[in-house]
Amino acid sequence: MAVTQAEFRSALGSFATGVTVITVDYEGEVHGMTANAFSSVSLDPPLVLVCVDHRARTHAHLHAKKRFGVNVLAEDQRAISEYYARPTQDHRYAEREAAAHFDRTAHGTPVLNGALAYLECRLHSAQDAGDHTIFIAEVEEVVVREGDPLLYHRGEYRTIGGSVAESPEAQGPAKSPR
Repeated sequence: MAVTQAEFRSALGSFATGVTVITVDYEGEVHGMTANAFSSVSLDPPLVLVCVDHRARTHAHLHAKKRFGVNVLAEDQRAISEYYARPTQDHRYAEREAAAHFDRTAHGTPVLNGALAYLECRLHSAQDAGDHTIFIAEVEEVVVREGDPLLYHRGEYRTIGGSVAESPEAQGPAKSPR
């Protein structure tokens, strides 16, 4: 029995993810896209992957520049995620429309201010996979900040509501009432 796109999308939507914005400098301008198809690959060497739709404007920029940033969004950066998720946005208005402010690394890669983490990446390899390309990159620098992440689950943005209680087994033996 063949899986429909709707069934596949629904199943994958059950997996809660963090939200990233992939940034690249292209001809002196910041270009980016929202991505939750991001993962670690290896600790030695430090490798990550991001999956990018062939139709995305950023797809061609990643191939051309071979260097990009991964910005892990904080819970208060939903507007930035929504801005960079739009397929037709003009990147020149990110600051005005989504309060996105960027610095640059020594390599010129855009770094989103306020992100929980930033990874400076150099393209290692690219593999076509269906309608996407899997870009695997070596992480050359990281910045980590305190805060809570922006999450995405079942088609909605979420934030962390609190810690999950430990299981009774993890808490140790129960004490009897006196």
